Amino acid sequence: MSYGKKLGFPTANLDRREYSRKKMDIPFGIYAGLAKTKTKTYSAGIVVGPRDTKGRVKLEAHLLDFSGDLYGQRIDLFLLEFLRPFRIYTDEDALKKQISEDVRNIRTLLFEAY
Repeated sequence: MSYGKKLGFPTANLDRREYSRKKMDIPFGIYAGLAKTKTKTYSAGIVVGPRDTKGRVKLEAHLLDFSGDLYGQRIDLFLLEFLRPFRIYTDEDALKKQISEDVRNIRTLLFEAY
C-alpha cells in the first residue's frame, strides 16, 4: 500500500522522465491543479518535491473524488495555483491535517475559478 493511500489520500506517482527531458524548473511545493485522464478531468492536489536518491524530482497527484486504479494510464497535469512550499513532516497526524487543509483550499480555489 502506498503511503498516500495509508494516510487516506492516495496519489498517482508520475513518470518523471518528461520533466527531466524538458528540463522543467518548477518550484518545489504543493499546487492546486487539474489532472486529465483518458476519460475525465479531476481537480487535483499536485506535489512537486525534492529529488530522490536517484536525482529525480517527486511528482505525484491526488485526484479529488477519484476512485479506481490509474496504474499504467497517462495523466496530464495542469498546475493552476501554488498553495505552499514543500515541507517534510515527521508527525503523521500533522501531515494528515495539512493535507486535509490543502484539499479544502483546492476545492475552494477551483470551485470559485471554474
